Amino acid sequence: MTHPWTITAVGTVAAEPQRISVLFPAAGRSVGRDPIEPEHDPLGLVHGTDDDLARAALVRALIDAVDAETAADTVTELYRHGDDAERRGVLCGLNAAVLNAAALNTEPAPALAAPIVAAGRDLVADALRTNDPRLVAAALDTFAARELDQHGWRHGVLKALFMGIPLEAVSGIDDRADAELARMAAALIAERRAAGRDISADMTRLATIHTTPGG
Repeated sequence: MTHPWTITAVGTVAAEPQRISVLFPAAGRSVGRDPIEPEHDPLGLVHGTDDDLARAALVRALIDAVDAETAADTVTELYRHGDDAERRGVLCGLNAAVLNAAALNTEPAPALAAPIVAAGRDLVADALRTNDPRLVAAALDTFAARELDQHGWRHGVLKALFMGIPLEAVSGIDDRADAELARMAAALIAERRAAGRDISADMTRLATIHTTPGG
């Protein structure tokens, strides 16, 4: 169920888009920061947190309310000047925008406007350079699955494995994983085995996901 604050804030952004700069940082204290599924996803890596959902809704409202150039500039500013939770919220908003386009039931799903895609790619690349697992997980969701180039996507997935982020958090893993990514995962396993470190089930899954005939 959508929080009442989020419903009001989305309406405000739809009518006065510039207000997002005030509402976006207020989301955490307004709706809370608890994980959506605390028992199965205590860090919110897979399903996100309450403030992730609120900020995602605000980004979607912004994209619907302004032209693509303004939306791209605004989400970039929100990300650059935000804390880690706000940066994650921007990424969640881009992910939600992709899901919203796909939900229109047209084939192929309508693409986000080019300025928004370009800005989103830059922000995803920045997030993947961080060591915040929640930021990295948000950066590997639906926007990256659709818009990130294969080289960057592979390295993002490998970083997620290295950080212990579950593959469940990576959107499109079954569609985009390829033999090169499997090779990279196998190399990571070999390094960890040589160092006497644990090998996760996700590492093994990724190393073999496309190595069987027809895979």
